[in-house]
Amino acid sequence: MNGQSLLDQLRPRRDEMLAAVTELVNHETPSAGKAALDALARALAERFAPLGPAIEIIPNAERGDHLRLHWDFGRGDAPPALILCHFDTVWPAGTLAERPVRIEDGRAYGPGIFDMKASLALTEYAIRALQALGLTPPRPVVALFTSDEEVGSPTSRALIEAQARASAYALVLESPLAGGRLKTARKGVGRFTIAITGRAAHAGIEPEKGISAVVELAHQILRLSDLADPAAGTTVNVGVVRGGSAPNVVPAEASARVDVRVTTLAEATRIEAAMAALRPVLPGATVTATGSFDRPPMERTPQSAALFERARAIAATLGQELTEGATGGASDGNFTAALGLPTLDGLGALGAGAHAAGEHIVIDSLPERAALLAALLLGL
Repeated sequence: MNGQSLLDQLRPRRDEMLAAVTELVNHETPSAGKAALDALARALAERFAPLGPAIEIIPNAERGDHLRLHWDFGRGDAPPALILCHFDTVWPAGTLAERPVRIEDGRAYGPGIFDMKASLALTEYAIRALQALGLTPPRPVVALFTSDEEVGSPTSRALIEAQARASAYALVLESPLAGGRLKTARKGVGRFTIAITGRAAHAGIEPEKGISAVVELAHQILRLSDLADPAAGTTVNVGVVRGGSAPNVVPAEASARVDVRVTTLAEATRIEAAMAALRPVLPGATVTATGSFDRPPMERTPQSAALFERARAIAATLGQELTEGATGGASDGNFTAALGLPTLDGLGALGAGAHAAGEHIVIDSLPERAALLAALLLGL
C-alpha cells in the first residue's frame, strides 16, 4: 500500500484544503435555493475539470442540478467505485452574515462545513494525491454530488440507485460519528400524516351532534405510540398535531405528522401495514393515513461488514485505527445499502455539530481523511 506516500503528499496541503473548504462554505446552498445550488454545481464542475473526469451536469427542474464525475482510469467496463456527496445544506441564505467561517483552536466553524462541504474538498484532494503520485485505482471512480439530500433526496434518489446498481461499492462522505467512526448501519426514516374527519357542532348548544376529530386523534396517537418497539430500535414520534377551529366548536378536522425510525426492512413493513390498518374509534369519524418510508434502513449486511474489515486494514497502513458504529439519522447510503451494494458511510472530516450553531471540522483531519479516501480507492 501507499499509505505514507499519500500522507506525505497531502499533509503539506492542509491549508490549501482548508482554503478550498472555506470557499465552498462561503457559497451558501440551502436546499430550496435552486439558483445558488445550480451555481455551485457549475463551480464544482470547473474546479474538478483539471483533474480530467467526464463531467455531467444533470438538469433538475424541481431543485438544484446534480453533478456526476467519472474517471475511467483506463479500467474500461469494470464496475466503478461510487463516491456520494451532497452540496445542499440545512442553513438558509444569509446565515453566513451572522456566522461567518472562523478558525479557533484547530477547528473551522461554519454553516454546512461538517455536513458536508468539507467532503467535496476531500474528494478533490484524494484524486489530486493519486494523480500526483501516479497511482491508478483498480476500477473507475464515479462521484455523484447531489443537491437535495437534506430534504430526503426526492429528485436524486433514482439517480443514486441507478448508479449504485452499476457499481462495485459505495463510499458515502457524510460526517462521521464521534472520533471518526464510520457508519455501517443507519435507521430508515418514515414520514406519515394522519388525517381525521369528524363533524362540527356548537359545543355549548348541541355538542351531541358533533364528532370530535381531536378526540379521535387522541385515540390514534395512543395507538401510534404503541407501535414503537424500543428493543427492535423502532421509534414512533408524533411531532406535529393540529386540530379544531374555535373553542366553542366541536372540531371537524385534526391531523398529526409522524416520524418513524426503524433498523430493519421487516420493521418498516410492519409499520406501513399498521398505518394502513388504522381505524376510527368514534362512530362516524374517518381516519386516513398517508406517507411511507422515504429512506429504507441501512442494515449492517455481511457484504458491508466485509467491506469495513478491508477498509480497516487499509486504514492501518495510514496509521489510522478505523472503527464503526450505527446512527438513527439517514443518508443517501440508505439507498445504496438497501440495494445490496456494500456501503461505507461517515467518511467525512472529523468534527461535530451538524445542523447546529457550533458546526465545525477538525482542520488536521482534512489530509488524514483525504488520504484514507485515496487509499480506499486504491485498495478496495
